[in-house]
Amino acid sequence: MSKPVPDAKAAAPTFFTISPLMIFPETLGRFSIYLRQGDEYVLYADSEERFSERHRRNLHESGVKEVFVKTEQKEHFERYVESNLGRILADEALPMPERARIFMDAAKDVVQDVFEERLPAIRKENFERLKNVVEQSIRFLTKEKALTALAPFIAHDYKGYTHSIHVFVFTLAVLQSFGAVEEELFQAGMGAMLHDVGKLRVPKEILNKRSLSRAEQEVLRGHPLWGVSLCAQLTMSQTSLNCILFHHERMDGEGYPGRLPGEGIPFPVRVLSVCDSYDNLTSERPGSSALSPFEALRTMRDDMKGAFDLEVFKRFVQVLSGASLV
Repeated sequence: MSKPVPDAKAAAPTFFTISPLMIFPETLGRFSIYLRQGDEYVLYADSEERFSERHRRNLHESGVKEVFVKTEQKEHFERYVESNLGRILADEALPMPERARIFMDAAKDVVQDVFEERLPAIRKENFERLKNVVEQSIRFLTKEKALTALAPFIAHDYKGYTHSIHVFVFTLAVLQSFGAVEEELFQAGMGAMLHDVGKLRVPKEILNKRSLSRAEQEVLRGHPLWGVSLCAQLTMSQTSLNCILFHHERMDGEGYPGRLPGEGIPFPVRVLSVCDSYDNLTSERPGSSALSPFEALRTMRDDMKGAFDLEVFKRFVQVLSGASLV
């Protein structure tokens, strides 16, 4: 029998919201699901309980739009999504509209975390415009061919997928500060979201390895070209494709795959390059702890000279700090 839990505001437990769509059929989660009734949270499904289609059907028939998980179990929920999302999105037994809604909900959760934890200082007058472009881009990715390309990448490298969403939001925030119009934001955003999709063809043991041999480095360096190949069936602009193909080029011409000199690197790609490196440095990686924002920016300035457009780098620092821009 369901038992009421004290209001999150009044005592110990606090909760975060998830969509019922994130309760995947025939999966096991190490977290409990609660419903909210007035000021109380009521247990709906206990931890270690296998979620069934019945759970989702009951919620749908009751018109429930959101359910709750204890904040202390957030890590378990995130691991659950990491383990199951790619497989669910690739499951052709599920209708495409349902898979699209699942992807949108999962992506929005990651986007929300970026806004709250990595871009908390973004100016309020810019937030709504940026949010609209983010949602427009996510809707585009729910089209069947795009989702078909993304699902195996998510299953193969979930951390790479969340990294891509972080870079996507950072890139849009910086381009918006330069006055980019909505269409430019959308096209660059699509490229940022898909910039690492070519890593689907890089073996997991290479992606998760601390130190790579020369041969393994060459395999990893193939991902921009493979990414363009994987996106060949999508309706994408040249701007989007440039972001996928050239995001590892450097201003000093020492990047790959084309060793383009600085003036040959399209401006949205220069922005993406800065955002990509920053998110990599501030995230946990195999054999390397995440740097603080200050440490990451110092590393980019002092130890990666020649890699970035300095005006873009300065603007990125301003965006992170919430500085007033004109």
